[in-house]
Amino acid sequence: MTRTGAGDQSGEPGVDLAALQDWVHDANLGSGPLTGVRGIGGGTQNIMLRFSCDNRDFVLRRGPAHLRSTTNDNLRREIRLLTALADTPVRHAKLIHACLDETILDGSVFYLMEPIDGFNAAVELPEPHASTPSIRHQMGLSVVEALAELSLVDYTAVHLGDFGRPEGFLDRQVPRWLRELDGYAHVNGYPGHSFPVEKVAGWLTRNQPTSGPTGIMHGDYHLANVMFGYGSPQVAAIVDWEMTTLGDPMLDLGWLLATWPEPDQANDVIGSELARSGALPPAHELVRIYGERTGYDVSAADWYAVLACFKLGILLEGTYARSCAGLAPGDVGARLHNTAKALFARALTLTN
Repeated sequence: MTRTGAGDQSGEPGVDLAALQDWVHDANLGSGPLTGVRGIGGGTQNIMLRFSCDNRDFVLRRGPAHLRSTTNDNLRREIRLLTALADTPVRHAKLIHACLDETILDGSVFYLMEPIDGFNAAVELPEPHASTPSIRHQMGLSVVEALAELSLVDYTAVHLGDFGRPEGFLDRQVPRWLRELDGYAHVNGYPGHSFPVEKVAGWLTRNQPTSGPTGIMHGDYHLANVMFGYGSPQVAAIVDWEMTTLGDPMLDLGWLLATWPEPDQANDVIGSELARSGALPPAHELVRIYGERTGYDVSAADWYAVLACFKLGILLEGTYARSCAGLAPGDVGARLHNTAKALFARALTLTN
C-alpha cells in the first residue's frame, strides 16, 4: 500500500512513493518531495512513472504489481545493458541510478532514467510530422540508422562478452520456437493454430545462412519501440530493452522488415500511426542503408525477415493461448492472434 508524505501522490499501484522518496534522498538524487508523479505508457506490463524531485525529472521503471519469476532478472539485464551503452552513440534513455535491492519497492528491482523529450509514433504523430511526407520518410531512414549504431557497438569493449550465447545462435532458433509453439497445446482452452509452421520452418532450415555477425541485439526492434524528437525526424531513443541479448544483429533488421509496411500499403502489422500516414521508405531502402552503415552482408535479409515473422508470430500466439485460458484479456489475445496470422502470411510471401 502506498504511504502518504511523498509530495504529489498519484496512487499508482505497485509503487510505494514514500519508500521511493526515501531511496531517492539516500542516493543523493534530491532532497525534496516527489512531485508531478504520473504513470506513463510502456511496451510491457512493467510499471513506469515520471516524477520530479528538486526540479530534476526522472522516469522510474520497475516490474509489474504482480511480479513474474523472471521479472527481476530481466530488469537486471536491462540495467546492465543501459550501463554498457552510456558512452556509445546508441540513442537511448540514459540510466541515472539503479536499485538492485528487492526490498525497497515490494520485491522489484528498479531503476531511474532520464526522460526523453519525444513521442512514440506508433500511437501519435504530432505536427509537423503528421502533414509532411518528407519528414515521415526521414523518420523511416532514422529508424534503420539508429539500429545500425546499435549493431556496430563492440560488445566486448563495453563488457558484455557474457551477455548471451552467440555461438550457434541461428542454429537454435527454429527448434527453440517450435518447442515454444508445441508448449501451447497444454494451455487449457487453446484450440490450436492453422499457421503454415512446418512449411516456414522447413524453408528457414534449408536456407539458413552459414553464419552471421555477432553483436548486441535489441530483440524487439520495430516502430513502437523507438521515440522521435518533436523538433526533427530523428530517432531520439530506442526503448523497451527487455528482450536484449547477444546474438546475430541481422535479426533486428529482419524484425524491422517483418513489421514494416508492405509496398503501396499505408499499414504495418503493429498498426502504428506513422505507418498509416504513409511516405515511409520501402524495405529495400532500409536494407541498403543498414548494409552501408554496418558493412554487413545483407544478401540474406529476406531470410532474417522470415525468421522474425516466424518467431514473433509464435510469441504473439502465446498471448492468444493464455487468453483462451483466461490468463490474458480476450480482446488482446484475439488481436495478437490475427497479427500472428498476418506474420505467417508475410513469411510465406517472402519465401516465394
